[in-house]
Amino acid sequence: MQIQVNTSNGVANKEALERWADGQIRQTLGRFADTVTRIEVHLSDENHDAKGGADKRCVMEARLAHHPPLAVTQHAASLDEAFRGASDKLKRSLDNAVSRLYNHRDRDSIRTAPDGAADEGNAP
Repeated sequence: MQIQVNTSNGVANKEALERWADGQIRQTLGRFADTVTRIEVHLSDENHDAKGGADKRCVMEARLAHHPPLAVTQHAASLDEAFRGASDKLKRSLDNAVSRLYNHRDRDSIRTAPDGAADEGNAP
């Protein structure tokens, strides 16, 4: 699983932030390493120098092998909160997507009767 971290010009301490983000993603989403080929993280400060509320943004995109990518966005007051919120959202999205991809064949069909159920209606 490749991890690519991109930061905008308004983000300070880029190298340390990129190393931290890489480690956090590997810890949080490492169990999807067989399914996910690449995760892209985009960290940005939307209004740079202006003081304000939820101006930090984290966009995460996970590319699944042979399937369309999943993307989530989180806005928050700090980059840490935005990153953690986006990683939680991506984890839930990956849980849902992976379970849909691999568990759909494990369900019982409503069109088939359980063993012996067809014979019960014909009993004397």
